[in-house]
Amino acid sequence: MAERLVEARGLQTYYGASHILRGVDFHVDRGETIGLMGRNGMGKSTLLKSLMGLVRPRGGTVQVKGRNMLSRPSYEVAQLGIAYVPEGRGIFGNLSVKENLLMAARAGTAGQRDWTYARVLETFPRLQERLSHGGQQLSGGEQQMLTIGRALMTNPDVLILDEATEGLAPLVAREIWRICGVIRASGISSVIVDKNWKQVTQVTDRNVILVKGEVVFAGSSAELRAQPQLLDQYLGV
Repeated sequence: MAERLVEARGLQTYYGASHILRGVDFHVDRGETIGLMGRNGMGKSTLLKSLMGLVRPRGGTVQVKGRNMLSRPSYEVAQLGIAYVPEGRGIFGNLSVKENLLMAARAGTAGQRDWTYARVLETFPRLQERLSHGGQQLSGGEQQMLTIGRALMTNPDVLILDEATEGLAPLVAREIWRICGVIRASGISSVIVDKNWKQVTQVTDRNVILVKGEVVFAGSSAELRAQPQLLDQYLGV
């Protein structure tokens, strides 16, 4: 059996009186890439934040590598090898590209150093050209590349990517999808949130669709592509 890295069961998450996640089950196994889909406001980012300890669920369980992490601080989740690229990116604008990358450099949970500074720059040639630029000087696409590169510098077991190509020009978005393929080939597990289901299913093994905080589909990319009625009903394509 595949090694289960992250598992959530029966998550019940609220924002004040608003009930966002309603009994969500979700898991990530080693080496698999998962697409998390749904229209705006359906609970995707809330699920990711619940897994990362950024939002505290009122019910359910969250385990990372078999350890109970429900409502534990996010830095403890990160220390177990879970890297999070949030919507909005969160780079350090007053640091250079080089500083943003090097400040995150560390070995992974098993001591692996597969993603070195040199490898990140090889994967992101645009960043190589802008090492001395401040984070605030980068375009939106370059900031997204920097955030993903910085996450890879932690040598994670799981990379969570929220709104992978939101607001990016088509040419830049294509580069992000290429990088997602490179990450998948490297063996890192990934969770990808994006509205472009065609691109998502090209790089994912499995997909989960949320509607109003509930899982309405969980299955392989091939199964999802074979059911256009689901895509129309739940994703509005």
